[in-house]
Amino acid sequence: MTGGVWVAPGRVNIIGEHTDYNDGFALPIALPQVVTCTAEPTSDGLVRVSSRQHPGEEVLVPIAGLADAAVTGWARYPLGVVHEYAARGHALPGLALRLDGAVPVGAGLSSSAAVECSVAIAVRDLFAPAVADADLIDIGRAAENSYVGAATGTLDQSASVLCTAGHALFLDFGRGEHAQVPFDLTATGLELLVVDTNTPHQLVDGGYGQRRRECEQAAAALGVGSLRAITEPAAVERIADPVLRRRARHIVSENARVLAVVEMLRGGGDPRAIGPILAAGHASLRDDFEISTPQLDAAVDAATAAGAYGARMVGGGFGGSIIALTDTERTPLVVEAIEKRFRAADFAAPRTFVAVPSAGARRVG
Repeated sequence: MTGGVWVAPGRVNIIGEHTDYNDGFALPIALPQVVTCTAEPTSDGLVRVSSRQHPGEEVLVPIAGLADAAVTGWARYPLGVVHEYAARGHALPGLALRLDGAVPVGAGLSSSAAVECSVAIAVRDLFAPAVADADLIDIGRAAENSYVGAATGTLDQSASVLCTAGHALFLDFGRGEHAQVPFDLTATGLELLVVDTNTPHQLVDGGYGQRRRECEQAAAALGVGSLRAITEPAAVERIADPVLRRRARHIVSENARVLAVVEMLRGGGDPRAIGPILAAGHASLRDDFEISTPQLDAAVDAATAAGAYGARMVGGGFGGSIIALTDTERTPLVVEAIEKRFRAADFAAPRTFVAVPSAGARRVG
């Protein structure tokens, strides 16, 4: 058995934040930025993991001892995946992993899921070829939930594994279904600008898990298993607690926004019409879900003032990135306006790039 090279992309979500663990809908695309995993099988019962971004920090753990290993930092993500395979009964004689990540870390672009999925697909191809994509996605989720301690859903892993070039991925978490939706902005002279505000977030911090608990409490207050079951915005007004009411309002309205964008794209409408939906999504995340930051708000406001059709924060919140839908020729002006706003506010300089819908996880060597 020989090793090889696998890649898995980061993702940006067009619309549909915090809906995955509420059995709702989302519409991500994969980014061209990937995590590369070079994997070699061994026979010594050990897993070795190293990273180009963390030179001199190789971690070596017996596979049989992963459950009890005191692993911290970046290595939790790849080792969590190996642990999950072993816990599910797959025989792993030994493994050497070398990672190289080009997905910005802490930017809300799913760098952790890209690590997990690059390792997960490598381990599958080497040792467990019968594992289906749905199980591979769940292995990544379980690694992040249990081994890392972040209470995420499956949005990020689904996007990293299932996305295809030139398409957005319509995810229905309640039914466990997905579909590819054509998403070609270049044909209409548009670009999806990503602005990393250079304010890293950590999903293992308390805010993300707190929002998930609040959504569960809101669903319980409405007598439903998940907020997916609520489709009428007026229904959330029955929730007495104002915080839980705001959380539910975001999820219900966000699901509706996803469906509206999918309907528009499938119907061949002008993608510029997505702009106001992005703006409404940001207002909801800022005001009802309360996970934005001054940097994210400043980037959104500056992009909109500079002529973007719409902009919103993306990812789990409390830092990270925004997206802005712009005419191609206006993108440099939007970037300049954001940079100027950040300098005036004495924020760290943002990083920008254009998102291109790209392929999902795969073997490349």
